[in-house]
This record gives sequence, C-alpha cells and structure tokens, in this order.
Amino acid sequence: MSRRMKLGLAGTALVVLVGAVVGLTAAKKSKSAVEVRMDKVATRDLVAVVTASGKIKAQTQVDVSSDIQGRITKIGVKEGDPVLKGQFLIQIDPAQYQALVARQKALLAASQGELIRATANRDQARRLVDRALELQRSGTDLVSKEQVETAQTGYEVAIANLNSAKAQVDQARAALDEAESNLRKTTIVSPIDGRVVRLAVEEGEVAVPGTFSKETGLLMTIADLSVIQAKVQVDETDVVRLHQGDSVQVSIDAFPDTSFVGRVTKIGNSAKLTTGQSTTGTTDRAVDFDVEVTLLQPPADIRPDLSCTARVVTDTRNGVLSIPIIALTVRENEPVTTEMAPRDTSQKSGKKKETEGVFVVRDGIATFRPVRVGIAGDEYFEVVSGLKDGETVVSGSYQTIRDLKDGARVKPAPADSTTKGGKKS
Repeated sequence: MSRRMKLGLAGTALVVLVGAVVGLTAAKKSKSAVEVRMDKVATRDLVAVVTASGKIKAQTQVDVSSDIQGRITKIGVKEGDPVLKGQFLIQIDPAQYQALVARQKALLAASQGELIRATANRDQARRLVDRALELQRSGTDLVSKEQVETAQTGYEVAIANLNSAKAQVDQARAALDEAESNLRKTTIVSPIDGRVVRLAVEEGEVAVPGTFSKETGLLMTIADLSVIQAKVQVDETDVVRLHQGDSVQVSIDAFPDTSFVGRVTKIGNSAKLTTGQSTTGTTDRAVDFDVEVTLLQPPADIRPDLSCTARVVTDTRNGVLSIPIIALTVRENEPVTTEMAPRDTSQKSGKKKETEGVFVVRDGIATFRPVRVGIAGDEYFEVVSGLKDGETVVSGSYQTIRDLKDGARVKPAPADSTTKGGKKS
C-alpha cells in the first residue's frame, strides 16, 4: 500500500471520528433539553367570567302562618296549585273563637247598661245639687250648708262612676273587636297571586303562631313565579368585579341541556359568613356575598330551590394579545404591576419580590420575561405589555414551568405527552 493511500485512509478515519464526536455531543445536548409544551402569543377574543352556585327562587315568596292557635279542619289547596289573592286556603276550628265573641258581646251589653244607669245617677245628682243651691240662695233655713256639700259630693261621685262606666264600655268594645278579629283569622286566605310551592301541614294538625320559630308556625309557602331569580353566593375576591346589569348565563341542574340568560339585579352589601373546617383542624370563615340574577325567559315548569350555576360576564376583549393561563408564572425579579395585581408597596425594602412573567423560547433557550396581564378568560390571559405577536412561550406542563430555570435549553414535547390546562403556575 502506498504512502498516499495510507494518508487517505487515515484522513477518512479522522473525519468519521470527528463526525461521531460531534454527533454524540449533539445527542447529549438534545437529551439534556427539557421537554415542554409551547404556544404562540396570538390575538384572541377573551371573555372574563365569575362563576358562582346557588338556588332558584321566586322574586316574591310569602310564608303563610297562623296568628292564632287552633286545629285545622279544612285545607282548600294542594301543593302545586295556582292561587289568587284572597282565595281560601285553610280553615281553623272557629268554635272557641265564636264562643269568645258571644261572651264579649254579652259583656259589652252589660257595660252599656251600667253606662245608662251611671248616666241617670249623674243626672239625678245634678238635680239635687241645683235644688240645694237654689234653696240656699233663697235664704231660707230649709237646707243646711252640710246638705249642700253632701249634694255636691254625691254629684262628683256620680260623674266619676259615669266615667268609669264609659271606660268599661270602651274596654268591652275593644275586647269584642279583638275576639271578632281572631274569629276572622280562623279563615286563612292567600295574600298574593301565585302558586303553592310548599304545604307543610295536614288536616287535623294544630296550627300555632310562629312567635319563637318561623318553621314551627309555617303552614304553606306561596310564590309568585312570574319573576324568577337565581340567588348565588359570590366569593369576596370576585364580587367587586360585578355590576348591576351584567349579562349572566344560568345553568339549572334540572335542565342539563339548556342554559338561560339573565341579568344581575342585586349585589349584596353585607357578607354571609360560612364556617368551614380546614385541613389543619381549625375553623375558617369563608366570606361570600349574595347576588341575585333575574332570568329573562325562565322555563314554564321551573320550581324554587332548584340548584343552579351562574356565569357572570364581567368584561370582554376583542382581538387582544393573549397567552395560556398556565404559561404565567412567578420568579424573583423586579416587580411589575398588572391589572389583576397592582404593585405592592407595603413590603419592606431589601425583601425579595416576585414578578409575574413567562418563559420565552428562542433558538431552543427559555428566557424568563416579566409581562403585564389584563383580564383572564377561561384559558387565556390578556397580555398588556412584555410580549409581541408570534413569540413562542412555554405553556406546560404545570410542574415543568415551576421547575424551569432561566436560560434552560428546551425542546417541544410530544403532542400527546401533555394535556391542555388553565392552571396558573
């Protein structure tokens, strides 16, 4: 073999060796790259919503109870029946109240007779006084000074008796009015037009006034179903984003294939505190606010107390830059402000602060970049500043973004290795 051939073979072997080393180095670098899901910064239409759950209720609902005690002898309606204002509902045994009316009438008659007698006595006493005074003025000795004083005293007593008789008549008449009022209360009629949505008693039971317990005295509930509302509880962090007139989509569990349009008509000004047991065993107080949503076209067969979920549209953005919610993360950096989280100036100087941002991918390198975000849709954040249309950002997985380091080498993950998510890291 010639020397030239030997040099050629040695050169070929060297090229192959160098190629192998380069290939192994590239493969090693490729293996060290972190597999991530990537997304483009793009323009989208976003809708910000607040979701809350609650119950369906009628705008006007009246609990019917009894003001008197007595046994129920008749019920004129059934649960689910429509009723008109003034329609008969329940009859309470009137016997004892009829007897009381008769007794009070007799007492009134007796008092009126006593008043007539007291009036006659007063008139007689007045005549005696006038006669005694006339004789005294005539200068005769037919009447003494003591007799005149006695006549005047008798007259004053007669007046006092008359006033007492009048008071007794007034008292007897008031007692009769009360007895007649209680007798009328033995017949209970509907206070509004509506539907009987709850019937809590049966014939033969004893109706009692609900003085100490509303549930104890409840006979039935009548609801005006012409205006239907969804009463939901909204968390304190979301209620400030709601306004009267906001558009709402209401899903009712009893109508799973249909959603109903409504408007926010009332936002509670005071919180409802609910007690919850935390994982540490301590009792926490969750703060919710009642929000009423009026349905524009409720179904005809809707009923109060059905479970529902309301999605309140609080804001919209058309054609704005956006990123997946899961792409947004936090790192120690110079703080920037966002519409969702204003700059915190309360922290002491020198303390490390966290900045919201995303990992931007360029030439296989992920670089953390602070961004300012606006409203949040179901899956995407609005980008206010910090990114440009078409840039590539890391969008998953959640744990990968949490562990990712600034300047790390990344590569696209297989399409089926991650699932789409909306969780903020």
